[in-house]
Amino acid sequence: MDRAANHLLVPKPARWAVALAFLLVYLSWGTTYLAIEIGVESFPPALFGGVRVSLAGLILLSYVAISGQQVRVPMREFLWLGFLGILLFVGGNGLLTVGEKFVPSGVSSVLAATTPLWMASLEMLRPRGERLRLLGWIGLLAGLAGVVVLLLPRLQDPGTLLQDAGPLMILGSAFSWSLASCVVRSRRSGVAHLTSAAYQMALGGGCLLVIGLLLGEGRELAWSQFTPRSVYAFFHLLIFGSLVGFVAYNWLLGHVSGPMAGTYAYVNPVVAILVGWLLNSEALTIWIVGGMGIILVGVALVRSSHRRAEQAARDALRMKSTAAHTPAKLHVQTNRQTLASTREQQT
Repeated sequence: MDRAANHLLVPKPARWAVALAFLLVYLSWGTTYLAIEIGVESFPPALFGGVRVSLAGLILLSYVAISGQQVRVPMREFLWLGFLGILLFVGGNGLLTVGEKFVPSGVSSVLAATTPLWMASLEMLRPRGERLRLLGWIGLLAGLAGVVVLLLPRLQDPGTLLQDAGPLMILGSAFSWSLASCVVRSRRSGVAHLTSAAYQMALGGGCLLVIGLLLGEGRELAWSQFTPRSVYAFFHLLIFGSLVGFVAYNWLLGHVSGPMAGTYAYVNPVVAILVGWLLNSEALTIWIVGGMGIILVGVALVRSSHRRAEQAARDALRMKSTAAHTPAKLHVQTNRQTLASTREQQT
């Protein structure tokens, strides 16, 4: 049974349940940027991110085992999940965590919102990837223009920009997430989604943890760093960022359309900027607001272009299916007409 037919069999959830799931995703993931910024003020970034992500993966893996689902995976799949975990949580989460030592949470969230733009660019490099239409190209260029507007104060002094690699790390984080997403689309896995996500977090977070130890971050830890503020940031990311937000988002994927569930890409930067401004007194400049607006318009245009391309592909497939069945129907009708004519002649 295909996914579309399977989706029709899923009971329609109550409106309040859908609204609650969206609220959990928006608030959980929109507030993670400030929590990361607070965490890296006290803790070494690689250890901070690695411990949190690997612990979340182990908790999720324990849940999978307790619920009676399959935990063991073939070695080939295990290595594949490890590779994806490195892309997502060393390249993606790791670079974001390090970058937020130098970039405010609101700006970080806007730069991370370029992920769909990177995905659209990488899709064009795949042999059978989706190609951007004119609307998509306009959106891609708009997104790049938004990044320039956002970084314009830093671009006025190129030397400072090169010394402060924070924005480049966050853009690299968005690229790594996008690359992992494209890799996943190019290869089907037989592992259940929840089990797959648990292994990716456990293995990717574990690798980030090892990197932190090899870099000597363990020697930087001190009891004075375990303040109520930094400890809360850790558990906020563990509970809300890695578990609550993830579960709510996956529930939405099973009950609403993909584009609807993907609206977090538009809402997260707004939530992050407002939370950083209200709770952490982060500056809310015209460059931040302008860059965010332009980037989100670009993301919307790229997504709209993909939706039109997918609809055109579905229409073409439907027409092809209809054309394939039409001759058979005509053949049956012709046979029936011939048989009826023969009976009339015999009568």
